[in-house]
Amino acid sequence: MPRNRQHYVRSSLLGWFYACLARILSKKSNLVHDKRGTLWLNSGMFKRIRILALLLVLLFVALSAWLSQARSTDWNNTLWIRVYPINADNDPATQRYIESLSVKTFVDIEAFFAREVARHGVSLDRPVRMELGPQLPEEPPRLTAQPSIVDTMLWSLKTRWWVSSITRGREDIPPDVRIFMRFHHPDTHLVLDDSVGLRKGMFGIVNAYADRRFAGRNNFILAHEFLHTIGASDKYSLNTNQPIVPIGLAEPDRRPLFPQRYAEIMGGRIALSSTDAVTPKNLTRAIIGRETALEIRLVESLP
Repeated sequence: MPRNRQHYVRSSLLGWFYACLARILSKKSNLVHDKRGTLWLNSGMFKRIRILALLLVLLFVALSAWLSQARSTDWNNTLWIRVYPINADNDPATQRYIESLSVKTFVDIEAFFAREVARHGVSLDRPVRMELGPQLPEEPPRLTAQPSIVDTMLWSLKTRWWVSSITRGREDIPPDVRIFMRFHHPDTHLVLDDSVGLRKGMFGIVNAYADRRFAGRNNFILAHEFLHTIGASDKYSLNTNQPIVPIGLAEPDRRPLFPQRYAEIMGGRIALSSTDAVTPKNLTRAIIGRETALEIRLVESLP
């Protein structure tokens, strides 16, 4: 959905509120005079206006979120992704790596989406555009180990508030999706926390290695979490991390089925057998599978 259409819908909503307010003020029964002869709204009507204004705010927020999500998968316009680096371990080597980052670090993400969007029959020269934001001085809220449903809900609310506050004043034009990259030095962090991508709020938190050797892997994870923000679901087993057959395979019709040559981006790994899989080193070994394409509206139906 084009941004000018979003602006039109929001303006129409505001116009409706003003029309309702004008209708209220035009009725003499809603107005009273005080001892000095000053004209005021009666108390009951004033309360109604307050409720109307609150409902308008809630409706505006919900509509804005819906419009952003709808626009993200109409594939009529380029989606802007802004990456905010964070030094997650306060290591000087990590800091040096962050300072070496540029938009070119993420160029293969643009190439991946240009290739895959075209492969699914959508004509859009630049489906995504990467931006590099400033390094952030603080970390997002952490989710506790083995969280309950309530813990997860509270974390989501806290994190969405953190995203809003930490980016305030740092963006002239808000991007479509924000990715917060927590960089760690590979010599001291062999295993990283899971990364996440949330559709509500349209942001992701990516745990990455601060080393050029892992730039391709980092971008694979970033692309995976970005797809979560626009509606794609995981297609691997949460117990084994093995891609789910057939939806988590890049080549579900391959014979013999294993080993696969590529990773389905939401399957997360290249399946070498029914019990073994590896993370690709970069996005050249990844594709967007049919089910993922359907979820993000690249295709209207499955063959």
